[in-house]
Amino acid sequence: MIWRLGALLVAGVVALPLLGVASSLLSWQGDLWRHIAETQLSDIVGNTLILLVGVGFGTTVIGTGTAWLVTMCRFPGSRLMQWALLLPLVMPTYIIGYAYADLLAFAGPLQVTLRAATGWGHGDYWFPDLGSASGVALLFTLVLYPYVYLAARSAFLRQSQALLEASRILGHGPWRTFLRVALPLARPAIAAGLTLALLETLADFGTVQYYGVHTFTTAIYRTWYGLGNREGAAQISLVLIAIAVLLILIERRSRGRARFHVASNLRYHAEPVTLAPLAAAAAILACALPVLLGFLLPTLHLAQLALTSGVALGDRRFLGDATNSLMLAATAAAIIVALALFLSYAARLVRRRGLSRVIEFASLGYAIPGAVIAVGVLLPLASADHGINKLTQSLFGLPSGLLLSGTAFALLIAYVVRFLAVGMASIAPGLAAIDPAMDSSARVLGARPRQVLRYIHLPMLRGPALTAGVIAFVEVLKELPATLLIRPFNFDTLAVGVYRFASDERLAQAAVGAIVIVAVSLVPVILLSRAIAAPPPFSGGPTSSPPDP
Repeated sequence: MIWRLGALLVAGVVALPLLGVASSLLSWQGDLWRHIAETQLSDIVGNTLILLVGVGFGTTVIGTGTAWLVTMCRFPGSRLMQWALLLPLVMPTYIIGYAYADLLAFAGPLQVTLRAATGWGHGDYWFPDLGSASGVALLFTLVLYPYVYLAARSAFLRQSQALLEASRILGHGPWRTFLRVALPLARPAIAAGLTLALLETLADFGTVQYYGVHTFTTAIYRTWYGLGNREGAAQISLVLIAIAVLLILIERRSRGRARFHVASNLRYHAEPVTLAPLAAAAAILACALPVLLGFLLPTLHLAQLALTSGVALGDRRFLGDATNSLMLAATAAAIIVALALFLSYAARLVRRRGLSRVIEFASLGYAIPGAVIAVGVLLPLASADHGINKLTQSLFGLPSGLLLSGTAFALLIAYVVRFLAVGMASIAPGLAAIDPAMDSSARVLGARPRQVLRYIHLPMLRGPALTAGVIAFVEVLKELPATLLIRPFNFDTLAVGVYRFASDERLAQAAVGAIVIVAVSLVPVILLSRAIAAPPPFSGGPTSSPPDP
């Protein structure tokens, strides 16, 4: 009973932002919607569609294509590319946006070098401009394709080489085998990775704000701060939630009831195909370009800017931002891991569909943009602050101030709601892999549930818990929209500092914090690269054969 009630309480707290956003419908904002419809609604909808279509197409092509090449083919550097293709994942969308803004500027290094080499002047040549929805979609594609790459590569590793060889024997060439056999089998995984990339696209604020591309996140921010209309911002957030839910439903609908299984006696893998020199050169180019454009080029440019910025790591303001970021990220990661352990163990103890549905609902925060969660957290906390203030004034004649909404407490709630799914994704499978017979044996010997968790499960869950904590730490460190909206007065983090400097066109100063964020974000990518490098289950060597029946 205690575990069930605790799980329901945690799920209720996590659902609080959604309830806060939904409560805005009690105060209809007709004037605001008329103003938006007359001034910017067409731009917002058009830009959002361009971003979703562009990122969807680009991430699917790059992620799926590179995953197939490094999994099923061998060419010089293919093993290096298996993990190098993950590197753009460490680059937050707003950071790559700032980096390319300076790289491609008229006074940037690329155009300066071009004019010095050719003698051209202003107007003598064409140069790409990323200041549009299509340009921003290209930037998003460069850093979000690893979501599709990870899902597709995992799916390709699980596929039976026997089926692919049978397709080749029946007369299908490599392309037809890929399109007719491998791709349909991997479709559910690709759709899941694509959905994550599109949700990240919807959640972005820093990049679209910097490039002047109007989207729903910028409308939320302007309504909140520019117009001071919290209820209006919450109603715009409902539209963003509806789009996110629609994307998830489309992904699940695309799968339908389709299930793809491979018999265990077919799960052996032959040697990947060694490409001819010309095909190998094309494969190297196809895999190297995303890494070069999505990680190496912007990172090197940011490092060069940081070295020439004159900002030292020991500067007081930078140290303050870094300290705030590290404290928030560490605290939020610890809370997320603890709650993920609690919810996962509660689901293990109380095997009821209703509780499982509640826990699944508590994990939906990752599908909701940070700006929406910020609005949902602040609305109920602000109402609670007003109630507390009235109570203290009536009892003691003293105002209480902003005890909840004006502190880091609100930030921690937003982070937990947003990234609890990250903890669940690592811990729940790890707990499920522990044989339930161990629980039964311990209970027969008189151990209580909390003792089973402490002395049996926790030692076995150190790896998943550490992975969950590291990934949650990095996600909190990178989070911008929620931090920007909720942070207390005169309280900045590394992400906010990068945004503030970039907004003031001080990209050199912004590069210092950006490089720190990118460097720290490399840790989970290293963990991921080790995970996908592990051999798939039931796999054998080049000469492995199906086991005897």
